[in-house]
Amino acid sequence: MIEVEVRTDWSRAEIASLFALSLPELLFRAASVHREFHPPEQVQLCTLLSIKTGGCPEDCGYCSQSVNADSGVEATKLMEVQSVLQKAAHAKDAGSQRFCMGAAWRNPKDRDMPAIVEIVKGVRAMGMETCMTLGMLTPKQADMLAEAGLDYYNHNVDTGPEYYERVITTRKYQDRLDTIRNLRDAGINVCSGGIVGMGETRADRVGFVHTLATLERHPESVPVNALVPIKGTVLGDMLADTPLARIDDIEFVRTVAVARICMPMSMVRLSAGRESMSEATQALCFLAGANSIFTGDKLLTAPNAGDDSDAALFAKLGLTALAQEEPMRVCKTIEAVE
Repeated sequence: MIEVEVRTDWSRAEIASLFALSLPELLFRAASVHREFHPPEQVQLCTLLSIKTGGCPEDCGYCSQSVNADSGVEATKLMEVQSVLQKAAHAKDAGSQRFCMGAAWRNPKDRDMPAIVEIVKGVRAMGMETCMTLGMLTPKQADMLAEAGLDYYNHNVDTGPEYYERVITTRKYQDRLDTIRNLRDAGINVCSGGIVGMGETRADRVGFVHTLATLERHPESVPVNALVPIKGTVLGDMLADTPLARIDDIEFVRTVAVARICMPMSMVRLSAGRESMSEATQALCFLAGANSIFTGDKLLTAPNAGDDSDAALFAKLGLTALAQEEPMRVCKTIEAVE
């Protein structure tokens, strides 16, 4: 029996030692931790919709929506509220439990907030969990989203702090942590993870997990993405020339397992890159503690596995959709937690 303790004092050396375990031992530990907090055969189904695409002023090297990318993605305006609600209704009918909405902004403008608030209220009225990713937030904007009933906000740290500036230069690592703090202060659940396979080293992946696992409170959701190299982006073009820099499947599984061990109560989401993974690799990820996926055939502008493929895989592995529950609201960090 493995004794499971929720800790926020992980050292980098401890996390590195987990990565270095034999794969059978690492998977055993991760699966044991997972069973302490989650039903091992249930997976949360989420749907992601781009409600405002392209034209982002950030220079994230992986992103096709950056104005610096020559990816062919055209900038659009924010979708009409009713159009977003129709997409949410279709997602719910398809079995999705969480509706995630992304806008390609550095940060939302105050003029955008009334429509965003209306969208959150409308989706939540359908009985679905709501999640937004809109870039950096001010404390006031976070409070507005909290008052609207937003359940989760996604703001990835992307990678470890040492590798970060090789991927993004238009915002600092601390900017991302500041937005996470604003979300916590507002009482909104945090969804924060990152992307692996961007040419980083294992030490960088250790730093990535360490950042999240040593937050005052672990993110409620931790998406782990495998880079989808897109032509016309900095990283997409770089990895096209140096394909060996891409992460291999076993190292990706290790990253999922270490995240599960270090953040036992979090939903660990197997996110972008899944469409190119074999069924065996995905099965190993679920064994390693991944218990959330994005459904559908598109993630913002990148391809996804598709509902039919997911249904076939779930049937083969004996997995089922996680039962829908009312999302837990977190306490504001400025208040005492009893």
